[in-house]
Amino acid sequence: MQTEELAYAIVTPYSMRKSRTGGIVGRLISRTGLDLVAGRMFAPGAELAKRYADSIVTETDPRHRATQELIRQYILKNFTGEKNGQRPRVLFLIFRGPDAVEKIHRTVGHIVHERTSGETIRDTYGDYITDDSGNVTYFEPGVLAAFDPKAVGRDLKLWADFSDSDGGILDRAVSYRPNAQAEKTLVLIKPDNFKFPNLRPGGVIEVFSRSGLTIIGFKVHCMSVAQAEEFYGPVLLVLEEKLGPKSGRENWESIIEFMAGRKPSECPPAERDAPGTEKSIAIVYQGVDAVRKIRDVLGPTDPAKAPPGSIRREFGQTIMINAAHASDSPENAKREMAIVQIDENNFKPLIENFYRHQ
Repeated sequence: MQTEELAYAIVTPYSMRKSRTGGIVGRLISRTGLDLVAGRMFAPGAELAKRYADSIVTETDPRHRATQELIRQYILKNFTGEKNGQRPRVLFLIFRGPDAVEKIHRTVGHIVHERTSGETIRDTYGDYITDDSGNVTYFEPGVLAAFDPKAVGRDLKLWADFSDSDGGILDRAVSYRPNAQAEKTLVLIKPDNFKFPNLRPGGVIEVFSRSGLTIIGFKVHCMSVAQAEEFYGPVLLVLEEKLGPKSGRENWESIIEFMAGRKPSECPPAERDAPGTEKSIAIVYQGVDAVRKIRDVLGPTDPAKAPPGSIRREFGQTIMINAAHASDSPENAKREMAIVQIDENNFKPLIENFYRHQ
């Protein structure tokens, strides 16, 4: 059996601002077949940006070394400061699986100015433009990654060290006009999108980009039975009133099983707080009128009644298996974020535990 590796990909500030995140995430998951095990938003400070940039140039081949130097300069210029009222935001994704580093390498690709085929992520989302003399006039890598296991380990440990100070919920990274009432809202990309490595998680993020809102938080989350019971507690009363106590309870338990992997009635009390077997992605969006905008893109609970172009029309199957959840009010968003512990840093311990056992 092949040894599992960790690998990473960083969605650059420009890719984040241009809402290319969904397309990139979809390709990373579907083309590598790897398990997305963690993700965290960062607004890198000067020290993190400098230390990461200083580690980039390692190649001896002059051509690749020149590209690495461009990446180093790109990090120093684009990872800190402020542009158009926004601090640079990056999404750091961690993948796990056999041969993970090479699979990320093949999917992300190198960036050279001759390639425009769209075969790799950088072919599609990166730019390397030169003038007639060969001087680089514009450079955008789209995604950053390391292609050597030792370099991956070094970089992961570096970002883990800064994951509390420079990462988390970036609610101060974007400024709004005076008197604007910016809201935060929670989206859960549900477990039906993770049955096998596919484009759907990225596709859901891509459709949500239509809202024009800003991603300020990102967490890979395995909901416990206890969390699912609390999260969907208000639904139980509605179902019991609509279907009767017995049928309502059975339907509610099916929702808990769908989200956490286990029905409450089948879960021993000692295991209620353990992470579930089903994976979701929790994303925090921020902006003016965020709750309404996200729910407009989400569509109604029943996919059959959802309008074309909505999340649930595109990706939903049934009333329960309907691709995504979104908060229905700012108050519920706050409640739901607390339940899934959106502030929790599960990025750092994952890295530490993996390399502790190497």
